[in-house]
Amino acid sequence: MAVTIAVLSQKGGTGKTTAVRTLADVFRRVGLETLAVDLDPQGNLSDYFDLPPDAEPTIAEVLGGSRPATEAIHDDVIPANLQLAEAELALTGKMGRELTLRRALRGLGDGYDVILVDCPPSLGLLTVNALVAADHALITAEAQYFALQGVEQALEVIDLARENLNPDLNWVGVVLNLADMRTVHSREAYQSLADAYPDQVFRTTIRQSIAYAESAERAVSILDYRPDLGADYLALARELLDRLGLEDASERVESLAGELAGGRR
Repeated sequence: MAVTIAVLSQKGGTGKTTAVRTLADVFRRVGLETLAVDLDPQGNLSDYFDLPPDAEPTIAEVLGGSRPATEAIHDDVIPANLQLAEAELALTGKMGRELTLRRALRGLGDGYDVILVDCPPSLGLLTVNALVAADHALITAEAQYFALQGVEQALEVIDLARENLNPDLNWVGVVLNLADMRTVHSREAYQSLADAYPDQVFRTTIRQSIAYAESAERAVSILDYRPDLGADYLALARELLDRLGLEDASERVESLAGELAGGRR
């Protein structure tokens, strides 16, 4: 059965979608069958994977019940577009609306090792659906003054999903994106999170760079576009896989890191 991870953030601009895109790439390169689910009506993850904007069906049809999830998989991605906003509105009046994604994804786990769900940059119904469908929740936060407040708000929604609908949901941790650890501000943001959640903050931080936007525009993984920056995500992937108990895959990431480092010499 697949391990399902919901990747969420209290707001946009935290590098959440880049995290899903790059972790999916790392996992696939080390032999983990990985499905990426775009649950954001903006469809940025779908764009990042260079899927056609008119790809059909999408997660909107899946949540609406008109198409099964198996038919919405395009190159191991279930895409999204603005129709997802309409689907979310339609869900609000339905009984068991928080369980819709879990029901839709049921059975897909037999064909995948990991399912990554890119949540919208808010803590509404779509995010709750992702958390109810997930085994683990991964929070991304920007390395700035309000990082702790954003994590606390995200944790409230995680606790809500755990207490009412998914008691086995595990918070796997929080990663700081868009970080410049050379600055006092970023170091203080990291330390405030580490003080509040000493066992949950990932040691790895993701460096801030315009290269992420450039690689997204070209639909090229940062691992290939800027392997030096991609090393951050390789380190994060190793930490995450260790926390998930997938040590064999973690060791393969270490080998991949060596290959990429050798290729840029």
